Amino acid sequence: MKQALADHLDFFRQFRETFATTGAVAPSSRFLAKALTEPLSRRSEPARILEVGPGTGAVTRHIVRQVREGDRFDLVELNTRFVEILNGRFELHPEYRKVAHCAAVHHVPLQEFQTTAPYDFIISGLPLNNFPPSLVEEIFGAFFKLLKPGGVLSYFEYMYVRPMRKLVAKPDEKQRLAGLEEVIHRHLGPHRFRQDWVFVNVPPAWVQHLRTASAVEA
Repeated sequence: MKQALADHLDFFRQFRETFATTGAVAPSSRFLAKALTEPLSRRSEPARILEVGPGTGAVTRHIVRQVREGDRFDLVELNTRFVEILNGRFELHPEYRKVAHCAAVHHVPLQEFQTTAPYDFIISGLPLNNFPPSLVEEIFGAFFKLLKPGGVLSYFEYMYVRPMRKLVAKPDEKQRLAGLEEVIHRHLGPHRFRQDWVFVNVPPAWVQHLRTASAVEA
């Protein structure tokens, strides 16, 4: 309970100071975390896993519990305070320490992240609705560059955020939202295979699951 309260306080502080890159007032609920990690939970072989924008680790702890022998787990986080929290977990928390030998936290923008091999699963908590369309296009480009053929990308967005913002937005913001919607739907169209509705979260969210073409299909 104390840890959960500390996480919420840390998250809220970062939300106030860095809203554009934090994008939420509270960590993801366990229901949202379960939906985001559902494809990972069904795999039968060792996997390479990448979490992008883990924040204080609300989803990370669900991933950690699913890491098995032979897996590789990397985390990419831009916020300095969140990086400190996550590194502390891998050093001190019993569940995290069990997988610390195959895990690493990378303090770098996703677009600059380098890896030796592509990933089977990417799980993202980036607040795409806060970003300009050009940046979201770059992020999706990085996602698909880092995914192996047949790999799965799972990310979430808060329900009806863009339509509601459009109702009260100024012209420049409406243009940004329209451009953002175009970019997102262009990538969802050929790749989405599932959408989950998560109502028990603040705010409620959709989880989008995308799959790249397999080597055979490509």
